[in-house]
Amino acid sequence: MTATTTNPVISVNGATKSFGAVRALAGVDFTVHPGECVGLVGHNGAGKSTLVSILNGGLTPDEGTIALNGQPAVRYSIAQARATGLRCVFQELSLCPNLTVTENTRVAHRGLRGFGWRRRARALIRNKLDDIFPGHGIDVNQAIASFTIAERQMVEIATAFTDAGTGLSLVILDEPTSSLDAGLASQLLAYIGRFTAAGGAIVLISHILGEILSASTRIVVMKDGKVVADRPATGFTIDSLVGAMGSVVRTREGRGAASAATGTPVLSRPARGQAGRAFRVFPGELVGLAGLGGHGQTDMLVDLYMGETNAWLPRRAAAVAFVAGDRAEDGNFPLWSILRNMTLTLLPQLTRLGLVDGTRESQIATDWRQRIEVRTKDMSNPILSLSGGNQQKVLFARALASNAAVVLMDDPMRGVDIGTKQEVYAMLRAEAQKGRTFVWYSTEMDEVCQCDRVYVFREGAIVAELAGAGITEDSILAASFAEAAA
Repeated sequence: MTATTTNPVISVNGATKSFGAVRALAGVDFTVHPGECVGLVGHNGAGKSTLVSILNGGLTPDEGTIALNGQPAVRYSIAQARATGLRCVFQELSLCPNLTVTENTRVAHRGLRGFGWRRRARALIRNKLDDIFPGHGIDVNQAIASFTIAERQMVEIATAFTDAGTGLSLVILDEPTSSLDAGLASQLLAYIGRFTAAGGAIVLISHILGEILSASTRIVVMKDGKVVADRPATGFTIDSLVGAMGSVVRTREGRGAASAATGTPVLSRPARGQAGRAFRVFPGELVGLAGLGGHGQTDMLVDLYMGETNAWLPRRAAAVAFVAGDRAEDGNFPLWSILRNMTLTLLPQLTRLGLVDGTRESQIATDWRQRIEVRTKDMSNPILSLSGGNQQKVLFARALASNAAVVLMDDPMRGVDIGTKQEVYAMLRAEAQKGRTFVWYSTEMDEVCQCDRVYVFREGAIVAELAGAGITEDSILAASFAEAAA
């Protein structure tokens, strides 16, 4: 059985969708067959999220048709999509933090009911976690709130792939590895291969183009609400894929010798553990925190931030700025506008006699919207009106717009497209050359390799310090998995 001889699991023909004056989709055709992993790529605002919402029944197209297994879908809805076996893992996770993993499985699968439902749900989710993420270490009896964002993402993925008796035909994965380290991401991509080999279908959305090329059988590229390329994955390279998206590949610049670790450190922490190393960061440096997820990198960032701030008497000009990795939990103010979310940390500097200088605030916000290309025509719109990647850009602009000499970044590029990433890399380097210091935790190896020095974490301690040409994927992985010194 091949994708060309079977009815598609789902097909969308001529779909258009507008939100006021904004045209999100402009005549999109999109089809997924059994046994396919379709990579869906494009810049933030290209129309991917709108298309996914139409696929899962959350939005109705203004024009166009939807067909399921070759048959026209009448009054297509979320309920009908689930009954057909379609599941989604969104970039913004949907788990209930006060419920256990088992209870969240029951919420997602209503067929788990009656006497003994808890035992059945516990077995289903535990087996699926074991299947996708061997050695995960997640206790399914614990509340979601006790887990890291990576563990929550693993639970959300496993829940989507769990078959509680209603069948499973298509899983849409929106940035599924955005919080996973390299090892966990490899486990998920391997499972995707097994799932499609057994006849299942996947739509994979990711800004990590290496994952798209390695996991996909076919790649669809969107730009400005249209499909601009649709062909087998073997017909793309990273360069041609970036070109189809409308970006230009930039050669990685060499690290400047001017950022050598000399002088007085701006931040430092003593070594942790018998085999641990001390942490130091110097003016003008880009210092990366690497290693497997959940081994102390975020704890280090929080420790550094809390050590330089005063919760009782905030400073007029902050000493450090923080870019949160979990924007829904720690970054966004969901009831506030895009503008106010962006300028929040600047309000003490913009306030005179208790009044905010609105003109100056708007000027700063407009400047950063243009510099970092936040896709919106009205900064007074709610922050949640933006795509996930554009929300992350707002958090990044909030930090860079401040006067803080040190910027702490907890996986800040989650869900940001490659073109914007390249612009941000150049922006970071330019700011570092002016003497600004960045401490950057990232789950993406390419981002870690942008840094001047890298500290590798294992079991809460720094076990290796890499610099210059010594910062390579092989050296980071070697330090991450090496046996602890006796």
